[in-house]
Amino acid sequence: MAIEIPTDLTPELVPLSWLLGTWSGAGRLGAGEADSEFFTQTVTFSSNGLAYLQYTAESWLTDEQGAILRPLSVETGFWQLDRTLNDADGGPGLIPAEMVPALRTADDVEALRNADGGFEIMVNIVHPGGISELYYGTIKGPQIQLSTDAVMRGAGAKDYTAATRIFGLVNNDLYWRWDVAAQGKSLAAHASAVLHKVTS
Repeated sequence: MAIEIPTDLTPELVPLSWLLGTWSGAGRLGAGEADSEFFTQTVTFSSNGLAYLQYTAESWLTDEQGAILRPLSVETGFWQLDRTLNDADGGPGLIPAEMVPALRTADDVEALRNADGGFEIMVNIVHPGGISELYYGTIKGPQIQLSTDAVMRGAGAKDYTAATRIFGLVNNDLYWRWDVAAQGKSLAAHASAVLHKVTS
């Protein structure tokens, strides 16, 4: 599959551009053992013209045949290259940027490439139940590795201390795995899925 890059995409999102669109598919909770529960998921990555991708993932528990049983969860967030922000960038809050985009050419973006030939990225993901994750990681071609730098929990939130996520494009499908340290247990398989591109 050729990856089409939208002509209006801000240059620093080009390394993330293969994620754009809506993906849908099925997965298993835990490590996929025989007694693991099934779920279906729809994930959307979109761009509003600024230097990040907006992310939403909705999941539903299903039976083994894929019939939806009930809602499972929703998460939302932002994906972007990890770089020092400056006056050309907007924020915090509604403080406008001096110019959009802050990185204006492919050469500006290439200067951020790391020693392994990829890019450092930062991902914020918010969950219901008072949990917010801050991930740092790398993207190299169609492969992403993320690890939490911080997990913020509300006073009444369930115990959750760390996570890792990996994503990869394989035969035009988005494969992902999420490992979690929670409820007093160390990092272990939490969920995985295979998603197919629905819309670009």
